[in-house]
Amino acid sequence: MSASPTTVRSGWARPAEPAGRLSDAWRACVGTGRLGLALRRDYQDSLALLQRDIGFRRLRGHGLLSDDMGVHRPYEWQGSRRTHHSFTYLDQVFDALLATGIRPFLELGFMPREMASGTQTVFWWEGNVTPPADEKEWTRLVRAVLTHLIDRYGLDEVRTWPVEVWNEPDLPPFWQDADEAAYHRLYEVTAHTVKEVDAELAVGGPALSPAADGWLERFAEFAERRDVPVDFVSRHAYASGPARNVPFGTHQTLAPASTLLDQFAQPHTALAGTPLAGLPVHITEFNSSYRPDNPIHDTAFHAAYLAPVVAAGGDHADSFSYWTFSDVFEETGIPTALFHGGFGLLTHRQIRKPTYHLYAFMARMGEEQLARGDDHLVTRHADGRITVLAWAPVDPTGETPGPDRHTLRLSLPVVGEGGGEVFVRRSSVDEERGNAYTAWRHMGSPRSPRPGQLDMLHEASEPARSHSRLPVDNGRTDLTVTLARHEITLVELTPVDDETPPWWDERRLLGGEPA
Repeated sequence: MSASPTTVRSGWARPAEPAGRLSDAWRACVGTGRLGLALRRDYQDSLALLQRDIGFRRLRGHGLLSDDMGVHRPYEWQGSRRTHHSFTYLDQVFDALLATGIRPFLELGFMPREMASGTQTVFWWEGNVTPPADEKEWTRLVRAVLTHLIDRYGLDEVRTWPVEVWNEPDLPPFWQDADEAAYHRLYEVTAHTVKEVDAELAVGGPALSPAADGWLERFAEFAERRDVPVDFVSRHAYASGPARNVPFGTHQTLAPASTLLDQFAQPHTALAGTPLAGLPVHITEFNSSYRPDNPIHDTAFHAAYLAPVVAAGGDHADSFSYWTFSDVFEETGIPTALFHGGFGLLTHRQIRKPTYHLYAFMARMGEEQLARGDDHLVTRHADGRITVLAWAPVDPTGETPGPDRHTLRLSLPVVGEGGGEVFVRRSSVDEERGNAYTAWRHMGSPRSPRPGQLDMLHEASEPARSHSRLPVDNGRTDLTVTLARHEITLVELTPVDDETPPWWDERRLLGGEPA
């Protein structure tokens, strides 16, 4: 018996009428390394490509208030300590984001060093994670930043930017001693300050890690007891086990992808019956692994693993933000190789990973959802075009490689009556096709590819494409899709309006006589 058999879905799935609109929660937000990185050309080039192919609505990252942004600038004058708020870098960052059509999802953090009550930091770039030494100085900073943004970009614009207070305060690395009472105090003074600037600014949190136990329920109790404004709740989702480190890398076990959907749904369950029930839920970070040096992020397996999550996540959350869009990212230091297991959809130099294509395929789906299954999503555009996203099943444990082939059969509705044909365009990514990581491994894993090698990797990252025609019978066409191991594929079907002239004869292409 083969270790990698072919799997076939029996029968024909027959979507007909729309099941509703396809949720676009998947594109509502995407993550980034600290915001100061947006000053780099590689970062801005990557963001431009991302927005051209996918078009995310918001971008969330750490470090808005950290020292490398230079906003908080205390100084001495006439014997007293004073504070200057500088927006030189902040303006450049937000101007660059807005120029690409993406808006900020503001995360307020980390603590400026000169304002901090302690010296504890996180990450290679040393974001301070201690409470403010002076709450009034902190609230003046928050007020100054929001007021400046409104002055520069307009109140109506900034009202569309959610304001999230801190990041993963339930974890000691991100908040001194994971002091819950201290976080509640920070949230309270911050949320009131946000509302004092403008009552319609949306403020929320607590941006919890997947490990947070009871924090969200206690946050709801605190907010009710103290009458603290909360416009949305946020948490994070990851599906990996403990880190097993190797030099410049990490390996981890993975839970089934459905675990991520369970985490997306957790806030609604936890907050049922509380005053926060029914508020928008934003998953402001999610990925398979929480490590930025896990090779799984670079693979075709990763795209197939996350496909059902991206297809169904909108059932459980108002947004779920992939962490992150680019490998221009330095939490554990400067990356040591082009492919290094980074979170990004893109490597440095804008080489597209398989999971990038998952999102680019989603961006080509239609507005109406016709069907969704364990291995497919079917949509229809307003003009009648049908789009199918299909993915091969994966074993999250890695104990088996998954089937060599997986076949899906669909009977699809086509606009128009009677016969005719549809034009079929298929774009595919798997272990070999549309997979620059595989090409890089074949090259010998060059840490710093030469220009010619980079050109080859860009070429290797292009999905494989094919085209054909299928007949239409009584308003339907039958589509059989056979997927390779770890493949994701996009099939686009468009009714054919055949304009071939009646004298056309393929047999005469070389000048022969008509038959």
